[in-house]
Amino acid sequence: MIGKKINWNKLNKGVFLVNTLGIIYDPSKKRILIAKRIDDSYIKNLTWCFPGAIPSYRKDLEKSLEKNIKNKTGLRVKNLGCVFSRIFKENKQFLLMYYLCEVVGGKENPSKDLTELKWVKPEEIQDYFTTSFDKRLREYIMNLK
Repeated sequence: MIGKKINWNKLNKGVFLVNTLGIIYDPSKKRILIAKRIDDSYIKNLTWCFPGAIPSYRKDLEKSLEKNIKNKTGLRVKNLGCVFSRIFKENKQFLLMYYLCEVVGGKENPSKDLTELKWVKPEEIQDYFTTSFDKRLREYIMNLK
């Protein structure tokens, strides 16, 4: 299913494509890791985003997110739990689930679908995003200590 366009009109209500995303926070530097994407097939104007991916159906959501972040960023993270979820305004078939994560190892190395990784201050993060950024998520991020 990944890589192919889905005919959403043939699906029943309540069916979403879930995307798990990591808010990777470094409390010592008070920075959050964001990633720059290229050629997203679902969201044309998507540039900067939180690292993550569509989880595997056969794996735990949290473990799948940790594996996806490792594959996309080169970093091993510890998932601290889901902190926010929403329907993506640019494509209402996407259910986004945000997890707070911390780095526990690895070396930064963006995958082939990412052009750059960048650590930014919480107050700067919204300036990088070219897609909708929920004000409740922004408030949560601003309160990270």
